[in-house]
Amino acid sequence: MAKSRKETNSNSSYGGFLFGSIIEPVRGREWRSDELAARAARRAGQFSSLGVARGDRVLIHYGNTGEFFADLLAIWSLGACAIPVDPRLSEFEIERLAELTKPVLSIWQSAAPANVEARLQAVGTATVDTCIAEDGPCDGPGWFYDDPALILFTSGTTGDPKGVVHTHRSLHAQWRALTTALAGIRFRRTLCLLPTHFGHGLICNCLFPWLAGNTLCILPPFRPETVSRLGQLIDEHDISFMSSVPTVWRLALKLARAPTRGSLDRVFCGSAPLSAHLWREVQGWTGARLSNAYGITETASWLAGSADGESTPEDGLVGKPWGGVIRVLDSGDTQRPFEEIERVAPGEEGHVWVRTPALMQGYYQRDDLTRGVVRHGWFCTGDIGVVDEHGKLYLRGREREEINKGGMKIHPADVDSVIEQFEGVNDVCTFALEDEFLGEDVGVALVLERDHAGLRHDLYHWTRDRIADHKVPTRWYTLDEIPRTSRGKINRQEVARHCGTMEPIDFPGPGQLRET
Repeated sequence: MAKSRKETNSNSSYGGFLFGSIIEPVRGREWRSDELAARAARRAGQFSSLGVARGDRVLIHYGNTGEFFADLLAIWSLGACAIPVDPRLSEFEIERLAELTKPVLSIWQSAAPANVEARLQAVGTATVDTCIAEDGPCDGPGWFYDDPALILFTSGTTGDPKGVVHTHRSLHAQWRALTTALAGIRFRRTLCLLPTHFGHGLICNCLFPWLAGNTLCILPPFRPETVSRLGQLIDEHDISFMSSVPTVWRLALKLARAPTRGSLDRVFCGSAPLSAHLWREVQGWTGARLSNAYGITETASWLAGSADGESTPEDGLVGKPWGGVIRVLDSGDTQRPFEEIERVAPGEEGHVWVRTPALMQGYYQRDDLTRGVVRHGWFCTGDIGVVDEHGKLYLRGREREEINKGGMKIHPADVDSVIEQFEGVNDVCTFALEDEFLGEDVGVALVLERDHAGLRHDLYHWTRDRIADHKVPTRWYTLDEIPRTSRGKINRQEVARHCGTMEPIDFPGPGQLRET
């Protein structure tokens, strides 16, 4: 086995990448690259004095600040692995993660709550906040290509959390691939309002442009008061690129004025299938070309999209791979011999598999789960898609999200993309209902601008005129807010559970479908 190659530590760069400055508009704070380098060196000394060494793991309980990125560089300079976590985790969840990963250190933006600190100390984890102690700079051992760099926990809402382990090698492979694929995009001033504890926000939206020497403008994630100023912030900070998720774009379209200066060159949308309707609306609002970027935490986020931004908006259109290979196969069963799984014909639906040098090392201490999704270097994404005759990928939804109505497969995102176009619908979530006769049926939860009988009547017939009868929801619910994961994805399981405790509202004709 070849020895893991070492990268020497540098005070101003990481792996040959010279990082840029960071702007925090909400805090009114700007960090020059030399300030970040100096802080990272001093934090490395502080962390070293607390026992952090090569191979150790460090929890980071905050994000979306300049201090976060300095801490990340400090951890890497010591040869340790960073675990950014959702700041909103409960005490129970924090303790659970600490027991699972056994970190040497836990970093908080301010002092950790006393009861949480006690729980962490019980499993051998020291705590520290963002204040710098008097320890001087420290030149750590540096990092090794095959050492873990990040552990990112997936957004699953049930069962044990899955920690996706990325090495320095997989991260660098991703950035090299994106540098080639996206060479025509100006990342000069990049805006991020996604959380830095998951792949889309951290690896691609932040680290990729920032470590290429570009300025990173970073905001607190998912705050309506911040999104309401999005157009203004784009103008004020001369933003040339940003990426976000459909949820944020929908909120911006409703709350914020459009940017007017014309600095924005390209925008990406990711983490969920993008409808043609929303695609056109975002392009119109931003005045920039949009790409539907497809990525998964396990593959270091972005895998494919339209690099030139010239694609005509179509429901679920992604585009071609960026540095990897995508195949649509007839099965997602990783227990079958891989050689028996065949590619489907162009235009036919199947299971999306990918092969990329940016693939994760595996799930942390869960070889069984890793074997369940990786075969012969190919990763089964769990997505359902189509590749056309030109090699472009279209996403149809998640395999586990499919509604099986009497043998007819329905992708919730397809129904969402129709209903969301109706004026007066602010948000929508289609989900599976249990049905004694059909097995499953179609339910939908709505956030309405106003609710009255005329709107319900018009919306029902709007929907029935645009999709097949079997896809029309048979039960309709109204909510104040659609539940989402910490990454902004619709939590369909939670919506289904919540609506299961409610009476559906009176929509015209839902029972009619049973008679057809």
